[in-house]
Amino acid sequence: MKKALLLIDIQNDYFKGGRFELNHADETAQNAKRALDYFRNKGLPVFHVQHINARPDAPFFSADTEGVNINSRVSPFPGETVVIKNTPDSFLNTDLLPLLKQLGTEQLVICGMMSHMCVDTTVRSAKRLGFEIELLSDACTTRDLFWENTPIPAEVVHSVFMAALQNTFAAVKSTTDFINSDS
Repeated sequence: MKKALLLIDIQNDYFKGGRFELNHADETAQNAKRALDYFRNKGLPVFHVQHINARPDAPFFSADTEGVNINSRVSPFPGETVVIKNTPDSFLNTDLLPLLKQLGTEQLVICGMMSHMCVDTTVRSAKRLGFEIELLSDACTTRDLFWENTPIPAEVVHSVFMAALQNTFAAVKSTTDFINSDS
């Protein structure tokens, strides 16, 4: 089964000093790098998704800022595809689907930022489009949320979204389990 790696929005604004810092961004990026290195070593296709906020008053991911850049831990190599998106869905109004179809891709390994937004939306779209999905839980992260003035810790948000995606939409596993099972 033809497989590709999809790294979603691992961009500087999500790291310490960025405009929208996420929980454990460094550890998440390190796990994403492990998956990226694995795919590069196997010569398998890699797709970097970069969110550029089109709103002029955007709170983060503004064009022409350092924060919009893909983090150096997972910077694209020459020849690796970068897909630009402006919505949480990596497939909506992008060339991702035709690029994957051109390669005959049937399975996606997905990781990135934020679990409750762009990762969730993209996983669900990918499943609807017929892809088999492995989601690397420790190579995804999010941030604290608030509901009716009640804080919801990032760890809880992340766990709830991984649990919701497990089985119905994706095989959710750690980066280590993915690498060990795929080798």
